[in-house]
Amino acid sequence: MTAFLRVRRLVAGAAATGLLAGGAVLGMSGAATAAPAPASAASVVTTDHDGNCHWVKGHWEKKWVKGHWEKKRVDHKTWHHGHWEHHYTYKWVYVPGHWDQQWVKGHWECHHR
Repeated sequence: MTAFLRVRRLVAGAAATGLLAGGAVLGMSGAATAAPAPASAASVVTTDHDGNCHWVKGHWEKKWVKGHWEKKRVDHKTWHHGHWEHHYTYKWVYVPGHWDQQWVKGHWECHHR
């Protein structure tokens, strides 16, 4: 009996998902035919917020990372009866400030008046 109920719930959930997806596609198709194509993919200006929003594509950005302490693994090798033995320990090391490349995700940037 519980297997039958589970199957009914699964079918009902799939049908609801299909209806929601179909409605979203219909809504988007209407909006797609009403709106003109953007001039370029790099910067799309919207009519929301008095035209002050634009899309910024994802990109690599150089950012300053200030000095900090990191825990590093240290390998202590010793020669023991014809082979190397490895003993690993951890030690805190200070890493001075440096420039690093970080990925910035694409996002909408809006400037309000």
